[in-house]
Amino acid sequence: MDFLHRVLLWFGDGAHWRGSDGIPTRLGEHLHLSVESVLIGAVIALPIGIVLGHYGRFGNLAISVSNVGRAIPSYGVLVIAFTLFGFGDGPIVLALTALAIPPMVTNSYVALTEVDPDIKEAARGMGYREFAQVLRIELPLAVPLIMAGIRTSAIQVVATATVAALIAGGGLGRYIVDGFAQFDYTKLFAGAVLVALLALATELSLSALERVLVPRGIRLLTARAARRGTAFKTA
Repeated sequence: MDFLHRVLLWFGDGAHWRGSDGIPTRLGEHLHLSVESVLIGAVIALPIGIVLGHYGRFGNLAISVSNVGRAIPSYGVLVIAFTLFGFGDGPIVLALTALAIPPMVTNSYVALTEVDPDIKEAARGMGYREFAQVLRIELPLAVPLIMAGIRTSAIQVVATATVAALIAGGGLGRYIVDGFAQFDYTKLFAGAVLVALLALATELSLSALERVLVPRGIRLLTARAARRGTAFKTA
């Protein structure tokens, strides 16, 4: 209880809410690194997954490459990028982008391949060209899974962006690294709490965005399909 009391006092100290090492500044740095990395990852990953999913080709290769990307430690990518490019946000964004890409490639590919072939055939029968078919028919049906991939990537990036502090970067990880170096476990724990809260806020925000982007009918259809799949596995 004494430790938790010290943590509460740490958050209540006004000195921790202003200046270059204040919570708002560190939060802004963390968000900057995370948002930039997820956006770059989305620009790279989503077109690849969508195109491969639409044509249904090279899917195994795409998923295998994505799984290899997941297996590479972010800290290892960060060290390599730091060695090549030195200090700055560049190496950090590169490492976090590498972490963000695999879930988005995999989910966008799977989302497009799971669109009912009869729906695709009906779209072609109605005279839709390839681009229009993807944009107006397949993507709206695939959005739930695509958003799940973006949400997974974003949460992983937010949690992993703490490694930025290991190469003199900013962000909320600064409290964790500095707290460990200074044997200030109150500061370390406070930093961990802030990262956890930011990850939770990211999850809730993207879930709310998904509800806005996905029509209610498609959400219900996806939920029914998930329930049928669960019932089938249980049986």
